[in-house]
Amino acid sequence: MPRLPFTFRTPPRRVTLAALALVALLAVTTVIALTTGPRDDPRDPNDASTSGHSSAPTSGSSDQEPPAEASTASGPPHISDPLAFARAAALMLWSYDTRNTSQQQQLAAMRSWMSDEDKYADWPSISGQMPTPALWARMSDQDQRATAEVTEARYPSAFKQALAEDPSAITEAYIYAVTVTGKQTITWASGGQGAEARSVTLAVQCRPSQDCSLVAIAPRVAQ
Repeated sequence: MPRLPFTFRTPPRRVTLAALALVALLAVTTVIALTTGPRDDPRDPNDASTSGHSSAPTSGSSDQEPPAEASTASGPPHISDPLAFARAAALMLWSYDTRNTSQQQQLAAMRSWMSDEDKYADWPSISGQMPTPALWARMSDQDQRATAEVTEARYPSAFKQALAEDPSAITEAYIYAVTVTGKQTITWASGGQGAEARSVTLAVQCRPSQDCSLVAIAPRVAQ
């Protein structure tokens, strides 16, 4: 596989206020890693599609599910289902085009997806995914762009277990943990191309009768 000249990397993350709030909300007693690690067990028996605002979330997604591919960052969709929104947010985070988008424009597009509740929103965990202006300029010199596709979006088992133990816990902030997996394909000048698998656990906020918004890249909750 050709070597990718510049890629978005996910650096180690400290536990932020938003992540701590999420962990406290879920009352999770399992070990928490500081980075998004390997996928949890994808099996999710006995689940059926429901609204994202039910007290016991399921693995199915509603008819609000966005397309499986995206090429550039844009404004957030009008989605009230946590799984569908997390899919769209992951596509946004994994997609860019330095040929027609500046680093500041990309950042502004990402910022528009964020929750406006400062108590929970962890913008540094999202903006930290962006290359520096200098690196973006180098990527632009190579006409670098990336498209993405999502293969799965699901609630981690620890999240579902915590809600099963205390269904009312979600009603304080309506923050859902969703693990999204997929693939990012990067293309650059002179026909260069490469691809890599991607996985991220997102914290998304979906209050009743409101569109979902992005809260943070969450710590992984281990089984």
